[in-house]
Amino acid sequence: MSTADIDTRSDSAMGGPTLFGHPRGLATLFFTEMWERFTYYGIQSILILFMVAASGRGGLAFSDRNASAIVGLYFGGTYLLSLLGGWIADRLVGGQLAVLGGGILITIGNALLAAGSRRAFFLGLVFNVLGVGLLKPNVSATVGELYPEGGSRRDAGFSIFYMGINLGSLLGPLLVPIVARDVGWHAGFALPAVGMLFGVVQFLATRRYLGDSGRAPAVTQRRSWLALAGFGALIVVLTTVTLGGWVRFDPVALSAGISWVVAVLMALYLLYMALFAGLSGVERRRVFAMLVLFGASTVFWMGYMQMFASFNLFAQQYTDRYLFGWKMPAGDMQIIDPVFVIALAPVFAALWVRLGRRGRDLSSPAKFAWGLLLLGAGFWVMYVAALRVLHGQQVSPLWLTATYFLDACGELCLSPVGLSSTTKLAPRRFAGQTMGLWFLTLALGSILAGLLSSDFNAAHPSTLPALFLKLFWWGVIGGVLMLLATPTVKRLMSGVQ
Repeated sequence: MSTADIDTRSDSAMGGPTLFGHPRGLATLFFTEMWERFTYYGIQSILILFMVAASGRGGLAFSDRNASAIVGLYFGGTYLLSLLGGWIADRLVGGQLAVLGGGILITIGNALLAAGSRRAFFLGLVFNVLGVGLLKPNVSATVGELYPEGGSRRDAGFSIFYMGINLGSLLGPLLVPIVARDVGWHAGFALPAVGMLFGVVQFLATRRYLGDSGRAPAVTQRRSWLALAGFGALIVVLTTVTLGGWVRFDPVALSAGISWVVAVLMALYLLYMALFAGLSGVERRRVFAMLVLFGASTVFWMGYMQMFASFNLFAQQYTDRYLFGWKMPAGDMQIIDPVFVIALAPVFAALWVRLGRRGRDLSSPAKFAWGLLLLGAGFWVMYVAALRVLHGQQVSPLWLTATYFLDACGELCLSPVGLSSTTKLAPRRFAGQTMGLWFLTLALGSILAGLLSSDFNAAHPSTLPALFLKLFWWGVIGGVLMLLATPTVKRLMSGVQ
């Protein structure tokens, strides 16, 4: 890269030095998120397979039912704690320190996963949940602060940032399953620890380019530290009694209970913001718009997260994975989705900007609707593939490939647009917490995905068509309802595009 590629002139709209027309700090957050997603999706690619593997092969020998529920709880927990992470940044430390602290916790958590002991493994999951919850909402919120002018340029910036997410989610599932198969499960978990360490080091080395974005909390309250200390003590107690074997729990029943708690928590928190937080009329209407968008997002992630549960088991049990004599690890099938997203993200980013310049850009709720419809189409493909499995044959990987293509298109219609819309619709003093609520939709969707996947038994192919058909209808009906609700949601957004 030549120095001509970097414009170091100060510009109030740019927020400081720029790179290819975007704030230089975007690169810092791009690579931080890339390495975090490398670790996160690398673990996802082998987690359920490790838990269902026989103990003689180094696994935990869990049933498909319990492993699916635990995976849903783990993934949901990482996003559930995003609400707390946003609150910590807003009230206590600011976004930058929250991102740094989260990266350190994730590094420690991944090292524990690789340690070899079962108790260390589950403790590592706890550390990862806390770390992702602290880092994930605040790295996205800080991206939004780099673009104070808003508009389509912010959407383009988030699409570039989203490429970093998917670059990490490509490399993680590509490398981690191969290492886990050829060297061992614990070596597979050690690789993400090294990746997150790289992310922490580069964040510290280039943090200066962020300037004031995410540096200070929006509101400082001393009593917030007391609340945080109380929550930390609760986490320590629950972890201790669980790892000590003093409490036994049914993962499926726990998932069902938590899903209701999360759904009610998200709705009540948004209603609190709208009705009791002293917002202006415009801010209040925008919160109600977010309530609709967040509901659609939950349905989308409930289907999308099957990639790491039932789709992963489907790839292992029912997909012919031989390529030129080499048998691909089942977890490597997960690289297909990020390949599509990386290839298509610039196309969608350019499309949104071009439509915006012509005044024909689709509104956020309309993009959400298309995301759900595309998701539903992907599950129809899997439904047909499942019917073929019932005839006792393995199917071509092209079935999963077609599904991942449709999912990727749906994801690009919904996820980066949702990130951008949340930063634009959120009240300023609730920026981090609102981003936490966005990730709460991923939490609820992940938990529900685990619950639905627990109905799938790899030993009984007859359970497949019903699962995929159910998710097909969720996507199609959700998409149609969003299309019908689009005019109302646009009015509630009060001018936000």
